[in-house]
Amino acid sequence: MLDISEAMAAIANRVKTREDFDGDEVLRVWCLHHIVVIGEAASRVSDALRGRYPVLPWRRVIAMRNAVVHGYFEVDWDQVWTVVERDLEPLRVEVEKILSAEGWTM
Repeated sequence: MLDISEAMAAIANRVKTREDFDGDEVLRVWCLHHIVVIGEAASRVSDALRGRYPVLPWRRVIAMRNAVVHGYFEVDWDQVWTVVERDLEPLRVEVEKILSAEGWTM
């Protein structure tokens, strides 16, 4: 869970605008790497913990990782941007709630 939180923070701290994202291939790939880390870490969370926090979209997070890893040359950068812009903040909020509830600190 801490890996998920750290990867989301890294993206939030580095990516500010769509123009930055579109204009920097290294930044795009860097974001994609962190999204993979988030999905991989989510896939390793125990079923028991996932069951306690069903509000987090575990399957969608893991599915995004799988789509990226198994489709290297078919990355939809608009979809990646949507994850960065729209999906990470609500995910971060839920992950922080879980970390707090479980007594884990950053």
